Amino acid sequence: MERVEELADQILSQFAGLGYEINRDEVIKRLKLLLYEFKVPESEAVRTVRNWIIKEYGIPREKVVEAPLVKIKDITKPGQWVSLKAKVVQIWDSTSPSVSQVGLIGDETGIIKFVIWAKSGKGEVEEGKCYLFKNVVTDSFQGRMQINVGRTSEIVEIDEDIQLPPREIEVIGALVAIQQNSGLIQRCEQCHRVMTKGICPIHGKVKGYDDLRVKGVLDDGENVYEIILNEGNIKDLTGIDLEKAKQIASERLDRNAVLSELKRILLGRYFKVAGVRGGRYLLVRRVEKILGVKADEVDKLLEVLA
Repeated sequence: MERVEELADQILSQFAGLGYEINRDEVIKRLKLLLYEFKVPESEAVRTVRNWIIKEYGIPREKVVEAPLVKIKDITKPGQWVSLKAKVVQIWDSTSPSVSQVGLIGDETGIIKFVIWAKSGKGEVEEGKCYLFKNVVTDSFQGRMQINVGRTSEIVEIDEDIQLPPREIEVIGALVAIQQNSGLIQRCEQCHRVMTKGICPIHGKVKGYDDLRVKGVLDDGENVYEIILNEGNIKDLTGIDLEKAKQIASERLDRNAVLSELKRILLGRYFKVAGVRGGRYLLVRRVEKILGVKADEVDKLLEVLA
């Protein structure tokens, strides 16, 4: 109940400066109904109540106070309306039709996850480009902050070179797992998401194009890092590029043969990986083999030497 009252006060404060006195009890009642009865996510509940106030009190949308411009380091609590300038660091694959895009954005103070909901009707962003994200809602998922882009948000491309924080790290470890959706994959020509059996999670059965990647887990003995290797990384490590991968799939009449071959070559080997730690993944910039033997062979060698 304390959290509901806090959210209500945040909503009311947005309209107080415009001279509107909103019924606090009604706001609390609607928040409780959305959060406890209908199990709506907190950020969506705030957005719904805010839109109800605008409609109920006849408030022109252009009069609504624009969310303040903040830095990523200032985003510490969910349920707040903010605006920020940021560069798109990485776009992830989305398997939910309710999500238009999901990934990471950053400024000089930090990196944060973003979610553009499909029903927002907003255009998609591109990796490496900078944007002004206006009137977005902060949220928390699995203990990490994120921003949600909804119907009342705006995304405007800006001609600025926003610097990202210097967070590149080097990790030496063994590749202990290669995850699903690795190897020779197909992407949707419209949204570039990974397709499953010719089906895009957003656009359904559409034409796709081939791509090569590895989603893996690197273990340095103390921590594990989820990494993504692109076609260039894979070619440097294995000699297999996209054309070679398609040749393997054609000769063996099985696209999964590419994944099997990559697992045979890469799994258990030691690598030095350099990249930026952002959210779930270590964003790989450089990777190289450091040992010609596998991890289990190293363990046996160490037992002999001991």
